[in-house]
Amino acid sequence: MPPLHERPSPNFDARPPGQAVDILLLHYTGMRDAETALARLCDPQAKVSAHYCIDEDGTVTRLVSEAARAWHAGVALWAGASDINARSIGIELINPGHEFGYRAFPDGQIAALIALCRDILSRHAIPPARVLGHSDVAPLRKEDPGELFPWARLAAAGIGLWPEAPPEVPVPAPAEIKRRLAAFGYGYLEEDFGAVVRAFHRHFRPETLTAKADGETTARLDALLAMAGRLD
Repeated sequence: MPPLHERPSPNFDARPPGQAVDILLLHYTGMRDAETALARLCDPQAKVSAHYCIDEDGTVTRLVSEAARAWHAGVALWAGASDINARSIGIELINPGHEFGYRAFPDGQIAALIALCRDILSRHAIPPARVLGHSDVAPLRKEDPGELFPWARLAAAGIGLWPEAPPEVPVPAPAEIKRRLAAFGYGYLEEDFGAVVRAFHRHFRPETLTAKADGETTARLDALLAMAGRLD
């Protein structure tokens, strides 16, 4: 683990009694620079925070104890659960995001993230299929950490899942694709199916940011369901 810097945020509360941590949720800050982002994460008026923030040079700052509920997910849903903050650890990555000049995540930042994630996963029983991006749990309103985030590199380091591109398969009816996306964990499928498909692509097929599910989308989804032990 890289050294931890401490910058306590007042924006947290208690996790519900007995609630286990079973989601690791990754974000980008989406602000112009690191100091602006950290100031907001520590501003009591903003009412947002995360457990950790990683600068582009790999500096790791702890903002909230893992024992507490940080306020990072907002209105979100995964596998039927809506209080994602209660069951997750949130990590913010300094990056301007799509609004201020989205760019690739530097190697040092990702190396620090991998080390931090490994440390977290050694202490919490978080399944690989529940290492997620903000856009996975909030597909109607969030894009982060975005299509430039190296999910495959994390999976190669034992963090999360990554489906190698399998041969295309026939595209089932939309209702069946919805069922499979829901089986993996995605919500909001009736509110905006296309937005959920785009969120799936942003994480698991970032070269294709369309809202249309095709044969490769289906094949990757099936591969993920098989990896997670949910393919029936």
